[in-house]
Amino acid sequence: MEKLNREFYNRNSLLVAQELLGKYLVNNIQGIKFFGRIVEVEAYMGPEDKAAYSYKNLLTKRTEIMYGDAGYAYVYFIYGMHFCMNVVVEAKGKPQAVLIRALEPIRPIWDMAERRYSKNFEKLKRSELINLTNGPGKLCKAMGINKEHNGENLCGEKLYITQGENEDKFKIIRAKRINIDYAEEAKDYPWRYYIENNPYISKK
Repeated sequence: MEKLNREFYNRNSLLVAQELLGKYLVNNIQGIKFFGRIVEVEAYMGPEDKAAYSYKNLLTKRTEIMYGDAGYAYVYFIYGMHFCMNVVVEAKGKPQAVLIRALEPIRPIWDMAERRYSKNFEKLKRSELINLTNGPGKLCKAMGINKEHNGENLCGEKLYITQGENEDKFKIIRAKRINIDYAEEAKDYPWRYYIENNPYISKK
């Protein structure tokens, strides 16, 4: 499948977020390619967005990757226990990003199950399969994404996103973003997007 190019990412966060739905996130780990279909995302609009880490142009060691070129991974550690993966978008100097919030696991399911639950796929309950990648921390663990991927070139060969299949066959739902009650009026912006009726989204 065709890999997304730099031009795809070099656009507004709200546009890129919606067009990422249905695409495939791929992590190449020592020749084993982990695939997940992107089914839920959140857009973060930079300095004017009170929910964004780059709000008021706050430039730190943690956020500097967002101020560079589009098409790179922004991976950070949260709550002292989870990694979250974002896609850096927009032109250089415009620190916007899209959080990959949930995936539909494609393959290799067995390895994903081992990473998430330390158990064989055949022993998974239906609920465990649904919960395998339905959250930003969960998908990073299942896909083997960690701090080493921060700053990774998404147009390279290690961590990247490809075109999807049947992208015109689903409806996109808009909703409020999750767990950003601190963001005042920004908590109500409908900048979360997901594929309607997909069982792998984090919250309906």
